[in-house]
Amino acid sequence: MNQDTIEGNWKQLKGQVQARWGKLTDDDLTVAAGNTEILRGKIQERYGLAKEEAQKQLDEFVKHSRHEAERHHTTAERR
Repeated sequence: MNQDTIEGNWKQLKGQVQARWGKLTDDDLTVAAGNTEILRGKIQERYGLAKEEAQKQLDEFVKHSRHEAERHHTTAERR
């Protein structure tokens, strides 16, 4: 899932992002609007993380989200 995919699926992912990083405000999510650079910065700011740690967490989230989307798509195809 690349930057375009995050932005393209932002409405679906926004709730998952807020569930994962509960300290992010609605305003933070509105400003980020799926932009991973801004989102990483907001995660850094709210959680007091180093840039690398915030990026690692975001990368893991994106990887997990991609895996879940692919699994859901495969399951839907089988029906």
